[in-house]
Amino acid sequence: MQLSSKQKKATISIVLLLVIAAISYYISERKVVLPTMTVQEKKARFISLIVPAVDHVYQDLMSQYEDVKSTIDSGKNNSEIEKLKTEYKASTDRELLMALKPHPKSIAIAQAAMESSWATSRFFLEANNIFGVWSFDENEPRIAALKKRGDKTIWVREYDSIEQSVYDYYRTLARGNAFKEFRKATMKTDDPHVLVTKLDRYSEKGSVYGKELSAIIKFNHFDDYDNDDMITAEEAEADIETTEVEGDME
Repeated sequence: MQLSSKQKKATISIVLLLVIAAISYYISERKVVLPTMTVQEKKARFISLIVPAVDHVYQDLMSQYEDVKSTIDSGKNNSEIEKLKTEYKASTDRELLMALKPHPKSIAIAQAAMESSWATSRFFLEANNIFGVWSFDENEPRIAALKKRGDKTIWVREYDSIEQSVYDYYRTLARGNAFKEFRKATMKTDDPHVLVTKLDRYSEKGSVYGKELSAIIKFNHFDDYDNDDMITAEEAEADIETTEVEGDME
């Protein structure tokens, strides 16, 4: 049976309304509104969301680093290592190892806390973007910042999961020319308070940024996570209770 012109228009209108409704529902679902939380509850939620992801990514990257280092130390070279050099923009074995060695978890956790406002920022809630990583590729998933720089829209990357965001953050520090001194320092020390002084180019705050990260690590005992054995959730909660200062998230 052939539809009349009026029926066709009505059908198209209904389809468009359904599409608009579906899009509106999707957008509303992504805009998560958090309940009011105490400082302690906010930190506990942050730790439960972020720490397991950082730990898993760190262990994965450290395993890769140790495998590649073992191969290089044995005097061998293979196509996989050459591919990694291209991927990480490394011209020598040492530069590759500098790129592959993951920096301490405490730094990643502290930066996650600062950049995502303890996992409450819009970028985190709507895009799983923990570290405020910008997007310059219009073909990749991303969301626009609410504020512009002059007449320019700022875009940040959208991730499928928290772990994906953590992987991309480590990759950013492993490849970016701005973080070359930071990578060099990771080969000399694992002290997070020394290493954060080399992250002045991560933020417009400059050298103040490293000082703030160091303060967050100390205040919240995030360096406990740098031990070989992951501290338990109970131990983490105990740390939160003993360091909580109402209204002060450090």
